[in-house]
Amino acid sequence: MKDINILVVSIAILLVTNACGSKKEEDTSEDLDSVAAMSVTLSQSQLDAVKITTGKIVQKEMHAVLEVNGMLDVPPQNLVTVSALMGGFIKSTDILQGMSIKKGALIAKIQNPEFVTIQKDYLENKSKLKYLELEYKRQEELAKENVASAKTFQQISSEYNSALVINGALAEKLNMIGINPANVSQSTITSIVDLRSPINGYITVVNINIGSFVNPQDIICEIVDTDHLHAELTVFEKDITKIKVGQKIVFKIVNGDNEERTAKVYLINHKISTDRTVRVHAHMDKNDPALIPNMYLKAYVYIDEQKVLAVPQNAVVQIEDEDYIFIEKNAGNKHQYEGVKVQKGISENGYTEIILPVSLDYSHMNVVINGAYDLLSKLKNVEEEE
Repeated sequence: MKDINILVVSIAILLVTNACGSKKEEDTSEDLDSVAAMSVTLSQSQLDAVKITTGKIVQKEMHAVLEVNGMLDVPPQNLVTVSALMGGFIKSTDILQGMSIKKGALIAKIQNPEFVTIQKDYLENKSKLKYLELEYKRQEELAKENVASAKTFQQISSEYNSALVINGALAEKLNMIGINPANVSQSTITSIVDLRSPINGYITVVNINIGSFVNPQDIICEIVDTDHLHAELTVFEKDITKIKVGQKIVFKIVNGDNEERTAKVYLINHKISTDRTVRVHAHMDKNDPALIPNMYLKAYVYIDEQKVLAVPQNAVVQIEDEDYIFIEKNAGNKHQYEGVKVQKGISENGYTEIILPVSLDYSHMNVVINGAYDLLSKLKNVEEEE
């Protein structure tokens, strides 16, 4: 009985071992069998209709690419926060968010009685200054002739210089609130001043309405000049040594159009942030009015050059989220094409890097470089018929 049990166990182990070996051999076969279980056969007439052309897999010098994330931004001088240097009531305004505005264009009219006081003080001091200037010159002549005392001349000189300082301060204050001192007279005193745009750009924020009161610290609006948009990239610490000034960048807007835009690395920050990343500043090769600040982007930085196997981009087709090429297999009067699963790498100048299974000798392979999608359509039609 004991011998029977031993025999049963031995047979079971042998069966399991054979099964595992068979499965391992099958898996290995699948790995080595780089040609997918799909094949398309065309007659000569079908071949002429689809106009398939083939070529060789070539070795090309291509740049390695580092994928990073980032966002669009503008330099500080191109983003302006507009405030009133003196508070006041908003008398009128026509600005809206998204509106284009030129430098010097009217943002709002602000009314404040203090504007009247400043103009009054300026005119009064200006009148006093004229009198003091004449008296100063008169006392100066008298002092030269020793007719007037030095004390009198010093006193009028002090008053004259003080009036000059006050006049300059009031004139600067008028300039700051938007009133030209040269235009101030008794007949032009006003309680309303114009607030004008300091730059060209687009209004992105509006915080006022007619009748509202604004304090000096309040933000009336924000204006952004998008002519100097740049890309701010976030590069991990481990990759920052690969980044060099002048490197080419290709980027796409996340959740935007699929258009590729180019830039170049301009500045590399020398500080690592708390999340172990470094900011890289890149200048766009061409301004695009469709882009706005704070758009998220995915960028590809072209770093070191390396020699890789490549085919024209049209040679690679996607089947169920996997990449394939078709290789030519002659079969008598028929033309047979078999799909080979590959891994895509770098794409540059119309070519795409491919990584082939190690078992394939690419030197003798003819690859479909035009018409690969026609073969894919033919393959799908065959599958549907089956």
